[in-house]
Amino acid sequence: MNTDAQAIRRLVAQWHSATAAGDVETVLGLMAEDVVFLVPGQPPMKGRTTFEKGLRGLLTSHRLESTGDIQEVCVSGDLGYCWSVITVRMTPLSGGNASDAI
Repeated sequence: MNTDAQAIRRLVAQWHSATAAGDVETVLGLMAEDVVFLVPGQPPMKGRTTFEKGLRGLLTSHRLESTGDIQEVCVSGDLGYCWSVITVRMTPLSGGNASDAI
């Protein structure tokens, strides 16, 4: 695995750590302005601002922990990407059972 692919994997690990810490600013700094998230059963979530609004809203009522299974990392010149299957465990701050979203 080349160093660029390793850097992408480290970025993903940093993302999961920042999510668990509720560190929204770090999470936002790890994504491009024009990021697109594909969520099962939902239209694509487009843009960092849209993601930020959803994340901040969710953090008012839940603690989040995410894990991911990286499916592919590709680097070609100045372009690099990865895609992964992410599971987010959402635990209500008010108590109660956690739920997982994939």
